Amino acid sequence: MTILTFSLLVWLGSFSAGLVGSLTGLGGGVVIVPLLTSVFGVDIRYAVGASLVSVIATSLGSASTYIKQGFANLRLGMFLEVATTIGAMIGALLAAFVSVKFLTIILAVVLIYSAYLSQRPKAENQEIAEPDPIAEYLQLNGTYPTPNGVIPYQINALSAGFSIMLIAGVLSGLLGIGSGAFKVLAMDQAMRLPFKVSTTTSNFMIGVTAAASAGVYLSRGYIDPGLSMPVMLGVLPGAFLGARILIGAKTQTLRIIFSLVLVVMAIKMVYNSLIGGL
Repeated sequence: MTILTFSLLVWLGSFSAGLVGSLTGLGGGVVIVPLLTSVFGVDIRYAVGASLVSVIATSLGSASTYIKQGFANLRLGMFLEVATTIGAMIGALLAAFVSVKFLTIILAVVLIYSAYLSQRPKAENQEIAEPDPIAEYLQLNGTYPTPNGVIPYQINALSAGFSIMLIAGVLSGLLGIGSGAFKVLAMDQAMRLPFKVSTTTSNFMIGVTAAASAGVYLSRGYIDPGLSMPVMLGVLPGAFLGARILIGAKTQTLRIIFSLVLVVMAIKMVYNSLIGGL
């Protein structure tokens, strides 16, 4: 395979990852890392480094649109980034001491759980329970646009969501995936936010989380420009396109396809790890 062919194939895969990652709020890293390791045979640490770059690009490509349209909760995202940034730094420091095979198994588990989470049907508007007093004090509650007008929402169980965000940050630093699945889980399930608010705020947050750990990977030489460039150039337009589609789209069919892809990639990664393919 020539360098040009390799770069083109990586670009195509990255474009798809950016599109789906932007639509679901899971981040493109859950596709990029297994794609590079399983399909192209890239060492997982270099794949994680390239993935971190792609996650930042995904966030930049979609977050501006979501904030402009009034979907993403900027104040909540900045508050929760305290937890994810601390976790990302911890995860990036731990990555140097964790074996490649162990990293691969962790990623496979995260992929399967992300697949389960992404295909679960959810109501667009969640039932509002007792509002969180800390969220009220910090003025983190917000509104989001719908075809029927602007609808307000309240945040619940902020402390539980903050704890899940810490775990998401550690996984992001270890695996370079942005941990969008856990961010969406924290906001959609624990804090009971409307689903589109959860996914769009997650897209905004994953870039900050990835940037916190990307510096550590860069200092250790795990970010290869020749690999990261086609990944970033593919993810960025995919993320822009996904941001435009999400506003009025129904993504359940896309979620099912995405979950199947994640499961297949997880199985392939585990198989390659067990036979020493990585």
